Amino acid sequence: MSSFAAPPQIVEPFTRAWQHKELIRAIARREFISRFRGSMLGPLWAVLSPLIMMLTYTAIFSLTLPELAAPTGVANYAANIFVGLIMFNLFSELAYRAPMLLHEHVNFVKKSIFPSETIAWTVTIRQLTYAGVAFLVFVVFRLVTGGSFHWTIVLAPFIIIPFTLFILGIVWFLMALGAFTRDVAHVMASVIPILMFGTPVFYNFSQVPGNLAIWLRLNPIGDYIEMMRDITLHGRLPNPFAYLVIVAISYAVFLFGYQFFMRYKSVIVDVI
Repeated sequence: MSSFAAPPQIVEPFTRAWQHKELIRAIARREFISRFRGSMLGPLWAVLSPLIMMLTYTAIFSLTLPELAAPTGVANYAANIFVGLIMFNLFSELAYRAPMLLHEHVNFVKKSIFPSETIAWTVTIRQLTYAGVAFLVFVVFRLVTGGSFHWTIVLAPFIIIPFTLFILGIVWFLMALGAFTRDVAHVMASVIPILMFGTPVFYNFSQVPGNLAIWLRLNPIGDYIEMMRDITLHGRLPNPFAYLVIVAISYAVFLFGYQFFMRYKSVIVDVI
């Protein structure tokens, strides 16, 4: 009886990442430390930044826009927005930075033995760490303000993992394009703010007219935000079919981005 074996190209990104796990760990650690270098509070900012954001949104909606928060309450409305921001910021921070990553690490990339594809893993791990800290701040804030959680919150990894694969694919793709022209960085700086309003960060899909919601749902980030809100705030499980579709799309983007980068990897060294 022959055993099943996955096609090599499907698992190659993971096998290569595992081969270079020590390098990824070391660079990710350096990335985390470098962000707070020269700061008096250091890593404490990883907690303070989301906390300040959470308190700011609560104050805004309780003092200036109470009518928007009235149906669910100020704390619930602020929590709804904060979940959206955690997810969107995880994507946007990496999408902003991705086109210039190879230029930032040019001293490493120019060395023929350096596996430049690992850069995407290191920056994503760093950003996931900040998102994880922000999520913990959200949990504490939710509990302090009298909110509750449902058992479905334990399913959060099943949302975060495919979302991370989706982001990794985008990062690899933008890294490769950004190596050929710095215009990609300017394009992303223009597109991301527009994308934010096309993503349900400050609203829910249910608040959007049906004909417009159909188009907005083509944005996978919005689906991930809605699913994360469902399992953290409402105790609802995602639609199984919709979940499988979005996971399949995310893995396809993951593989496409990786293969696109690896295809032009040797050329990239000469153009940056």
